[in-house]
Amino acid sequence: MGKRYGGKFSPDPASTEVTAPEAPTVEASFRGRAPARYGARINILFILPLLVMATVFFQPVTEMITDIAGGAVLLLAAWLLRDGVRAEDAYNERKVARRPAIPRKIFSSVLTGVGVGLLIFGGQWTVLNASLVGVLAAALHAFAFGIDPLRDKGLEGVDHFQTDRVARKIEEAEAMLSAMSDAILRAGDRQLETRVESFQATAREMFRTVEEDPRDLTQARKYLTVYLKGARDATVKFADLYARDRDPAVRTDYVALLDDLETNFAARTKRLLVTDRSDLDVEIEVLRDRLNRDNLHIET
Repeated sequence: MGKRYGGKFSPDPASTEVTAPEAPTVEASFRGRAPARYGARINILFILPLLVMATVFFQPVTEMITDIAGGAVLLLAAWLLRDGVRAEDAYNERKVARRPAIPRKIFSSVLTGVGVGLLIFGGQWTVLNASLVGVLAAALHAFAFGIDPLRDKGLEGVDHFQTDRVARKIEEAEAMLSAMSDAILRAGDRQLETRVESFQATAREMFRTVEEDPRDLTQARKYLTVYLKGARDATVKFADLYARDRDPAVRTDYVALLDDLETNFAARTKRLLVTDRSDLDVEIEVLRDRLNRDNLHIET
């Protein structure tokens, strides 16, 4: 049996091992996340046209072309519906928002009617029957999923120019958050995706605070532009680097950056709220002074 020899001047194998730093564990958090609306129903709308495509090749050429066109239109309708629901959720989440530039859900309902009509017509039905069924399908689709918001949403009593300016800045900030989400997917690390979502929830709390009082935009401008742009660029560079070598040290530095950003965003949001309360107190005191000068004494 072999025996390992060692002595005073022999190297200790245990002491020569180099261990890489362990990657920090990120706890899963559902803060700021909500389940997707109509998720199962929209997925079914993607599956049904594929089932149609599987049967079209057993029909005559004319019917086959008509059914392929109907299935393709239904796939486009499902894609538009999914984007329309996401746009509506973002609209509902914000206190100041523009209506969607493209009414995707309305277009989806119309295309659903067209697609169903083509499928019915391809089954050797008459044009009248296909049209009636298509109109019914479009109406049922609109009833099931609703239509897009058709007007801008703002705050009553606030200057329209200010609310429009805030809406543009929030849209730009949301675009940078979306770019961060797309970039971190390339890293292939689910914990990091969760960590980025947590930072995004904190950033959106600042967005909602600015929307409630557009005057806060001046104080938050640097956070909505410079810091978010830096966070987006850092995420893109990190994802490309980490996807190649999976260096734990790089991961640790990136998580620390997100921690610092989240802490600073939360602190700035808190200061904005304190400033808003201070402004309210000043307005109350000014109103009391005016009432007292008019001999309407107010107890303080």
